[in-house]
Amino acid sequence: MRVITGLAKGRRLEELPGLDTRPTTARVKEGLFSAIQFDIEGRRVLDLFAGTGQLGIEALSRGASFCDFVDSAPGALKIVQRNIKTCGFEDCAACHGKDFTAFLSRSRERYGLVFLDPPYASGNLERALELITTIDIVVENGIMVCESPADHVLPELPAPYEKGREYRYGKIKFTLYRRRTNP
Repeated sequence: MRVITGLAKGRRLEELPGLDTRPTTARVKEGLFSAIQFDIEGRRVLDLFAGTGQLGIEALSRGASFCDFVDSAPGALKIVQRNIKTCGFEDCAACHGKDFTAFLSRSRERYGLVFLDPPYASGNLERALELITTIDIVVENGIMVCESPADHVLPELPAPYEKGREYRYGKIKFTLYRRRTNP
């Protein structure tokens, strides 16, 4: 697993051993970042179920201003910290070893880009979407990127959030949500 492009292009990222995490494949990651390539630079990013941190790190490599990495698994958080250091992003990243609900309920930040890629069968994707929209931590015109199984139907969200395009890659799907400008 490597960083595709940008400041850390080609850097190899460490992965967790075993089957506890499901890193996004290179082909899927390329497709995802092609879809959002003009919505990254200068934005504050939240990688909520960080795993290895590869999505947040890719965003930093492509010009995001800062990334908060959140994962409740201590082993995953150590991998994220090492990957951040490998890529030289220590000054523009923070790691939070918390459950996503605890992090979100205490967050005072607002984000331009949010990655949501929890374990598929956990039900945490829908819970995170509900909590994020309730707390409203996404800036106007901000994007939430949700990874799920291709056959999983994600909910419509209340205004000002709008469910956008879905991108399918075999058994994996990314769904984009945007927070529209308030009228």
